[in-house]
Amino acid sequence: MAASNLSAVIKAHGSPVKLLRNSKIGMYVYPVVAAEFTNWRSEQVAWRKSAVLFDQTHHMDELIVEGPDAATFLEQVGVNSFANFDLNRAKHFVPVTPAGYVIGDMIIFREREDKFILVGRAPTANWVKFQAAIGKHRVRLTHDPRSDSRPDGKAIYRTHYRFQIQGPEANKIFTKINGGPVPEVKFFHVDRIKVGTRSVPALRHGMAGAPGLEIWGPYADKHYIQTTIVQAARDAGVDLALVGARAYSTNTLESGWIPSPLPAIYTGGGMLQDYRDWLGADSYEALGSIGGSFVSDNIEDYYVNPFELGYGFYIGWKKDFIGKDALTKMKDKKNRQKVTIEWNRDDLLKVVASAFEEGTPYKWIDFPQPNYASTNADMLMRDGKMVGMSMFNGYSFNERCMLSLAIVNDDVKIGDQLTLTWGEPEPTGKTSTEPHKQAEIRVRVSPTPYSREARENYAESWRTKSGR
Repeated sequence: MAASNLSAVIKAHGSPVKLLRNSKIGMYVYPVVAAEFTNWRSEQVAWRKSAVLFDQTHHMDELIVEGPDAATFLEQVGVNSFANFDLNRAKHFVPVTPAGYVIGDMIIFREREDKFILVGRAPTANWVKFQAAIGKHRVRLTHDPRSDSRPDGKAIYRTHYRFQIQGPEANKIFTKINGGPVPEVKFFHVDRIKVGTRSVPALRHGMAGAPGLEIWGPYADKHYIQTTIVQAARDAGVDLALVGARAYSTNTLESGWIPSPLPAIYTGGGMLQDYRDWLGADSYEALGSIGGSFVSDNIEDYYVNPFELGYGFYIGWKKDFIGKDALTKMKDKKNRQKVTIEWNRDDLLKVVASAFEEGTPYKWIDFPQPNYASTNADMLMRDGKMVGMSMFNGYSFNERCMLSLAIVNDDVKIGDQLTLTWGEPEPTGKTSTEPHKQAEIRVRVSPTPYSREARENYAESWRTKSGR
């Protein structure tokens, strides 16, 4: 009999670690959008030199929460304070477990007093749906899951399209599509602009650290909106690059957001046990994978808390929310810190060269982003001891180097030299890994964000308040 929920799936595999390290889900896929429109190197350069169009329509879940208790409900579920959450604002919404560990994150928009839209990865959407199911709040939820990773020719439909235009020449495009200068929009605020004949909401944002706006609307308008933007760029004399899935996933390396922490829901009784019983055997949490050199029998060693990700200043201490007591105890402890890790060029080339030599090679590094698991955990070593965990990596053509986003012990400083262990210590059931040996790669601890543009010009946010 097939397993019906996450609890049964874990039991069948013996432990959460065995389940996730032997997942057969394959490579993590950014669906539907073409891998490249020109080439990923030029597409990366464009967000620094001219302007880019990110098609964000397909790779994120969307969850609409509405009803008379919507704000009260979401304040209880997430760590964020809603005290300054007016209409036409957005926040970085972060829920944690009762033990204080991060489940995931989404961007949350307030459209009305009683209506919010959350956009991001599935773990947070699933957790919010569960809380609504077990609670007594007067809310109504509408879930639009991300597009199928491998649709095999099936038609794909979403509730909304979602585009982001950014780069140093983005304002020229906004002026053209709006028929005049767009209003000054504060960071993470929303206003309306025109795109041809359509009036659309626009969020001030910038995923690679460059200035930009994110717009959205009915999916039926997607083709019209995209063609209008592209034509406006031509008319404005802007070399607009459509960014494919290969380059898109690397923009966060320059701006410093860790996109895929492991949802910390695989242990714990009470609410968490009920949640595992509620989650389906086909859920993200049941099908996802862990990759990397760090292997622990204790799944909790892969969990992270908000302070480690730079989210501590979000926390609304004056309200009650799930996990508050645990976070209160954590906040004055020595938490790990988020940094960027710069890989040594010669050691990286050694790994790449092994693919052209006889014998077992080092673990393959796919460029620009070796996205072979849902969550990555590579060991960072100093003097034979693990002092951190590399959680997301990739190559930046802008910086001409391989980078990782990592969390490290509080005594690790900018400029320190560490060693990253690349590759897995033993074969697993993951179909995204090949027979290989491990490599030691020298790395240098660097600031987050790594991009000087993002560090110096980005609005005050978790990127600039991480303490690094």
